[in-house]
Amino acid sequence: MTDMRRTLLWVVFTMSLVLLWDGWNKHNGHPTLFGAPVAESSAASAASAAPSAAGVPAVAGAAGVPGTTSPAAPAVSEQFTVKTDVLNVTLDTRGGDIVRVELPKYKDDADPTQPVAVLDNAGHHYVAQTGVIGPNGAQLPTHLTLMSVAPGERTLKDGQDSLSVRFESPDVGGLKLVKTYTLRRGEYTMGVKHELINVGSTPLQPQLYLQLQRDSVAPAGGSSFYSTFTGPAVYTAEKKFQKIDFKSLDKHEAGDSPLHVQHADDGWVGMVQHYFASAWLVKDGSPRDFRSAKLPNGLYTVSMLQPVGELAPGATKTSDATLFVGPQEENKLEALAPGLELVKDYGWLTVLSKPLFWVLVNLHKMIGNWGWSIIGLVVLLKIAFFWLNAKAYASMAKMKAVNPRIQEMRERMKDKPQEMQQEMMRIYREEKINPLGGCLPIFIQMPFFIALYWVLLSSVEMRGAPWLGWIHDLSAKDPFYILPLLMTASSLLQVALNPAPADPMQAKMMWIMPLAFSFMFFFFPAGLVLYWVTNNLLSIAQQYVINKRLGVA
Repeated sequence: MTDMRRTLLWVVFTMSLVLLWDGWNKHNGHPTLFGAPVAESSAASAASAAPSAAGVPAVAGAAGVPGTTSPAAPAVSEQFTVKTDVLNVTLDTRGGDIVRVELPKYKDDADPTQPVAVLDNAGHHYVAQTGVIGPNGAQLPTHLTLMSVAPGERTLKDGQDSLSVRFESPDVGGLKLVKTYTLRRGEYTMGVKHELINVGSTPLQPQLYLQLQRDSVAPAGGSSFYSTFTGPAVYTAEKKFQKIDFKSLDKHEAGDSPLHVQHADDGWVGMVQHYFASAWLVKDGSPRDFRSAKLPNGLYTVSMLQPVGELAPGATKTSDATLFVGPQEENKLEALAPGLELVKDYGWLTVLSKPLFWVLVNLHKMIGNWGWSIIGLVVLLKIAFFWLNAKAYASMAKMKAVNPRIQEMRERMKDKPQEMQQEMMRIYREEKINPLGGCLPIFIQMPFFIALYWVLLSSVEMRGAPWLGWIHDLSAKDPFYILPLLMTASSLLQVALNPAPADPMQAKMMWIMPLAFSFMFFFFPAGLVLYWVTNNLLSIAQQYVINKRLGVA
């Protein structure tokens, strides 16, 4: 039975290592440890992309949106930047596209003197686009159409609450598209009003598309020792949150089962990455189609397609949308649109992670420091499981107390395995020891600590947050490796406090495993290591007190 207990504990350790190794190999955008070739990402290649066989109807070149052959994209366009207190947005007169969004309140991982860029059309390709398509490939203004921009303010001044930028397309197929962006102080959203004007002599049936397009390059600053999702996502009230990884889009062919919901009267599309996200949002109650595709030039799209209805000659119809580009601040996302908070992905332990994050946030409101709040949350968890842990540690202490008798008996009866097992069970009965008593508490607590792991890994609040002294960023690895060394030492001390296995090889492995496991923590964010170190130290303290009380310290 004691061997069974150790086997179960080994399973726990091995499962943890396998999950971490799997995360290593599945690190988004890096199918191998050394990374995949970077997808072509220039603006020119994006503009000339051929339509995908799967996905939204695409004008050739209007990647991800359907149609037939379209005129070549204009060779010359103008780019300019609009600034608010929380957004630097670069717009392009070609299609009125958003080709770069910087967040001044968040610093770039590679260059802390610069703001982080979420959307970007320089280092890699990630843009937001809108346009109009017609039935049967009718040519209308798309994101390739060169538009004129109205003069106006480009920086939100003191005392101003909002500023607007107005684009107007030429007549394309009898339709003019007027696109107006409105940016507001303190908000990571942009209002986007589309006015469709029929300037021709025949009725039109246009459809508006809202699209996000990017390559598969993972954001800078990640680690090969843990995995976070990067890729498109679709949400509807019926199907809820659906992630679409790049590999699935690579393999998907016409005629295959859809990777996500195709039609609904609610929902949104987005692109997700570690800490940040973008999403197109429209009011519920209007029909929309959802599309995603891989393009021939190595780019990927996720789109919403909305019918506008028949547009008579001289008539105008208006369609409003909202573009979110910003940090995954859970409470703010929840207020923007149903399900938008799910871009902060806790996986299958969301039911535990969300309340743990709530507790963490409220601790931070009282303490004012995320590092101490992490320690406080671990302390609360240890208090919640105090009696469960006490039983586990008491069982381990009793095992340690009888371990010399067990060792002597195993040596004396090594040639009589059946009698040895019976004698071992007799000793356990006499001493009132349950050999599996230390395992059940570990399995019960495991989901809570894995859920807390994902809370700390996913929360943008940790990004750039200091703790004390040498820890200036809880989302980055410890620069001096002090916390990982404490993690290693505490793990080894826990082994010393536990009963030693009878098998010499098992005993050696019990010392090797913490070393191998702790090695990965040298590359983990400091906030995660702080949580594990705190948990280890509290466990050691409780186990030591119980061991001493039972005379086996």
